[in-house]
Amino acid sequence: MTRMRFVLNEPKKADIKKIEAMKVVKGSFTQTGQFQVIIGNTVADFYNDFVAVSGMEGVSKDAVKKAAKQNQNVLQRMITALAEIFAPLIPAIITGGLILGFRNCIDSLYLFENGTKTLCEISQFWAGLDSFLWLIGEAVFHMLPVGICWSVTKKMGTTQMLGIVLGLTLVSGQLLNAYAVAGTAAADIPTWDFGFFKVNMIGYQAQVLPAILAAFTLVYLEKFFRRITPQVVSMIVVPFCSLLLAVIAAHFVLGPIGWKIGSAISSVVYAGITGSFKIVFGAVFGFVYAPLVITGLHHMSNAIDLQLIADYGGTMLWPMIALSNIAQGSPQAWRTACAIPTRRKRNCPCASTFII
Repeated sequence: MTRMRFVLNEPKKADIKKIEAMKVVKGSFTQTGQFQVIIGNTVADFYNDFVAVSGMEGVSKDAVKKAAKQNQNVLQRMITALAEIFAPLIPAIITGGLILGFRNCIDSLYLFENGTKTLCEISQFWAGLDSFLWLIGEAVFHMLPVGICWSVTKKMGTTQMLGIVLGLTLVSGQLLNAYAVAGTAAADIPTWDFGFFKVNMIGYQAQVLPAILAAFTLVYLEKFFRRITPQVVSMIVVPFCSLLLAVIAAHFVLGPIGWKIGSAISSVVYAGITGSFKIVFGAVFGFVYAPLVITGLHHMSNAIDLQLIADYGGTMLWPMIALSNIAQGSPQAWRTACAIPTRRKRNCPCASTFII
């Protein structure tokens, strides 16, 4: 809405000083392989003039992302992939979060009868509504692996239905629910008995890393079998072999490994948020988050947030991120209200505060 986005074949040839010296330009930066020039609300007019003068034509967002990968290192490509996986899931996550927040207000806040009862305890209507809304909350968060597997296959251009089926095998009702694992004795955990070895029948409700690892395994298996299988039998061989091997890998190897890694990451972050040095952790996180946005690395927090929700029932990162966004928006609002042009001092009561 405010930027011209370029994918440069030779980024070092861009004369950033001269570009930013232009009156119409508010700044520039490089993000996810794209050289972005901030124009402002008149970017559409600038784009039309640029096309007319340069003789170049714009391309689709997908084409830009594909071309920009040539300017990204391995870490940036990983973060970009992670961001593109979670972006389609954000509307559902927002909806689920709002619903769970509302349910917490009516079934967990003791506001009635001298602070001894919740709204659900004094009203059958609200108790019924609380129970009904869990239908959506469970679908969003407990069944999250289904959405992740679908999103990965969609991004990678493989069969999306296979991704959905793979996700369903991770949260099947045949498995011990992930939330019940901690309270179940090791001897009582159901297993698949293959005679000479056993595999625990554990579900991965709300787990992020197991779903991502399983989905990418499915993607590369499908691409491999599609490449080596004769076209005449590919419709049978490719989906069967890909899905079967991906499900085996997910439950035998990838799921347990992903669970342990995800739990380790969430426990470290949770300790930082709630431990003795929580003030320092909060200060450091708040300080580095805004610069991370410029590099695109902030998208990794989505996976950590969801893992915190799975392990601890909630996350404090999103509130901190919200405050960071508010803090960034407030100076801009004052700058706009006081009509302070970028890099130019004006006789305004707040000018000294917001000069860049």
